[in-house]
Amino acid sequence: MAAGAAALAALVALSACGAKTDAGGTSDKAVQADTSGDTVKVGLLNSLSGTMAISEVTVRDSLKLAIDEINASGGVLGKKIEPISEDGASDWPTFAEKAQKLIREDRVAATFGCWTSASRKAVKPVFEKNKSLLFYPVQYEGLEESPYIFYTGATTNQQIVPALDYLKSEGKKKIYLVGSDYVFPRTANKEIKAYAKANGMTVLGEDYAPLGSTEFSTIANKVKASKADAVFNTLNGDSNVAFFKEYKSAGLTATSMPVVSVSIAEEEVKSIGSQYLAGQLTAWNYYQTTAGAANTKFVKAYKAKYGQDKPTSDPMEAAYTSVYLWKAMVEKAKSFDPEKVRAASDGITFDAPEGKVTVDGASQHIYKTARIGRIGTDGLIKQVWDSGKPIKPDPYLKGYDWASGLS
Repeated sequence: MAAGAAALAALVALSACGAKTDAGGTSDKAVQADTSGDTVKVGLLNSLSGTMAISEVTVRDSLKLAIDEINASGGVLGKKIEPISEDGASDWPTFAEKAQKLIREDRVAATFGCWTSASRKAVKPVFEKNKSLLFYPVQYEGLEESPYIFYTGATTNQQIVPALDYLKSEGKKKIYLVGSDYVFPRTANKEIKAYAKANGMTVLGEDYAPLGSTEFSTIANKVKASKADAVFNTLNGDSNVAFFKEYKSAGLTATSMPVVSVSIAEEEVKSIGSQYLAGQLTAWNYYQTTAGAANTKFVKAYKAKYGQDKPTSDPMEAAYTSVYLWKAMVEKAKSFDPEKVRAASDGITFDAPEGKVTVDGASQHIYKTARIGRIGTDGLIKQVWDSGKPIKPDPYLKGYDWASGLS
């Protein structure tokens, strides 16, 4: 866990320094957002460079789309939204520094962003210390709640558990785990192993590669030699490009040994190449092909703004949705104050591109429909299964006997 250890070490150092005040000293006092004019600032905190840029640039773009739409319809409480974009640069201490800057120097009303769990955990104490809100748009490993984070991506019981249920229903009892070496994959795989033990499945192997790694020949050969029924993939970022090329070079196919991925969406498919991914499985809550008028509108608007060849994806949709949820919370609270926004959050709904979503105020996660998809030769992902209705978030897996002790 080299990446995770480095992030934690940097985080300890950052926390020890205290929160910067406008005068350059240290204070734990919250900084109020600047709402004195006819605009209100929000932070966009994404990796625009480095190994995670393959995934995060498009999330930033979808945030901007939502902001443009809201501004065109009158803004929030009569104020136009002014986005301040910062580059986390795929570096967790940088995320923490940029979060501090957005909160204390730019005085944003809320921040939208982060992708990896390492980046989220790096900024979590910054948002908590400053009592400022972060809207986090990406599926993650669960086992976390924060009063100052709204989680609009899936938690474990809305993505990983349904993916395992699907593999089990397909008779895939022997699985191999491949992931990036940081918080999300290692925690997710602990959960997967606990599920497997309780559900008659066997984990034949577990391998990790440094985030950004491009060397996967050894792992691909180990996976092939295992003769697993399926692979559960928690690699993040551009490491997926190298992994799937090696997977194909090793003679492995979606028919002989399917891979279910939880961090590959349409944008990554385009970057990796559908020739390496056709037939493989993904677990998300949204696809560009998801049926519904709200999604038709979203896809049309995104392509009109960024290009007809630009796909939409689950994290992009969850980010887009998060801005609208924040707007609804602010308008219900009649205030930009984080405490009043939090108090107003429970039960807030939005007809999102993925379908109707509802905020669970107790956990600050949202109800989401689980979907399993298969990647096509055209680069699009078509749904092959869904949960039928939105699933109540259960970040600590309290509803599963096999998960006791994980947290």
